[in-house]
Amino acid sequence: MSLPSIFAYRRDNGRVGVRNHVVILPVDDISNTACEAVANNIKGTLALPHAYGRLQFGEDLELHFRTLIGTGCNPNVAAVVVIGIEPGWTKRIVDGIAASGKPVEGFWIEQNGDIATIAAASQQAKKFVHYASELQREECSISELWISTKCGESDTTTGLASCPTVGNLYDKLLPHGIYGCFGETSELTGAEHLCRARAANDTAAEKFMQTFQAYQDDVIEAHKTSDLSDSQPTKGNIEGGLTTIEEKALGNLEKIGKQSRYIDVLKPAEAPAQGAGLYFMDTSSAAAECVTLMAAGGYVVHTFPTGQGNVVGNPIVPVVKISGNPRTLRTMPEHIDVDVCGILKHEINLDTAGDLLIDMVRRTANGRLTAAEALGHREFVMTKLYRSA
Repeated sequence: MSLPSIFAYRRDNGRVGVRNHVVILPVDDISNTACEAVANNIKGTLALPHAYGRLQFGEDLELHFRTLIGTGCNPNVAAVVVIGIEPGWTKRIVDGIAASGKPVEGFWIEQNGDIATIAAASQQAKKFVHYASELQREECSISELWISTKCGESDTTTGLASCPTVGNLYDKLLPHGIYGCFGETSELTGAEHLCRARAANDTAAEKFMQTFQAYQDDVIEAHKTSDLSDSQPTKGNIEGGLTTIEEKALGNLEKIGKQSRYIDVLKPAEAPAQGAGLYFMDTSSAAAECVTLMAAGGYVVHTFPTGQGNVVGNPIVPVVKISGNPRTLRTMPEHIDVDVCGILKHEINLDTAGDLLIDMVRRTANGRLTAAEALGHREFVMTKLYRSA
């Protein structure tokens, strides 16, 4: 196929971004107020408040740092102001972001107070806004994009129309060099053997099965009351005609297409290291958490099939909504970017639907706001693994 060009921001490390945010990033929950004050002072900045960052330890703390550093390193971010309560963890995040070549400065509140910290951080944020506002988009190939996917509020139409549409995009673009990513570990229950078979090699297959089984043993079985019937499938899934997690899993896997094979398995918020191709990331199936983790992994556009109509967005990554449910297009049209109802009506085929999605990804990369962006959806939700100390 002939690949379309996009106009995007080329970062110092060579990566391509499709947005140009100046982010005010809190290290911990008690620095949220200072970050939001800076964002209020300086127009053109974006604060990312969250609920965690105090007394976390072990792998939970490592995931916290990985998520915040990865968020700051995302190519959709032009520059970052980091604010924490104390200098140690603040410096760790600043240093992690700086390794990408991105402009970043850190501030801390202890021995300075909110007012002085906000003033100093606001001065720096203003400089970063001037810097970012002069950056220019340049012509790039769509093959340079990192495109992630996750489905939400799935129903019978999702596995038949919107998920296969994303799969068609991957089948067409992965051979040309894009990075892809799918996840939702618990939601593959009942189809894990099929997902294992889609690995590119035995190493990736075994790594997936170990990841899947650990999620089952350490998270699901360890904490469930009797089963997951109040969560998987969700009430929305059941309303849409999905009665078991196995049915949901089979539709979920349609997102990786017919030919695509994943080459590695990533930890939550981990950036891929094996080059271009499709990756599986170990994530929750909760929409905002999953998209946040994939954004922290470096993905710059997210494709989101939905049946019943999930409204989630993300502060730094545009989330492209695809639906093949005529009722959702009738009752919630403002939330949908790509209408593939024609698949079920036999008005278009899957190949055409995939082309429609690729064109919407192109338009989004060029600056078109997605439905979630236009409606102000900025769900930034950190994943926490266990209780803090």
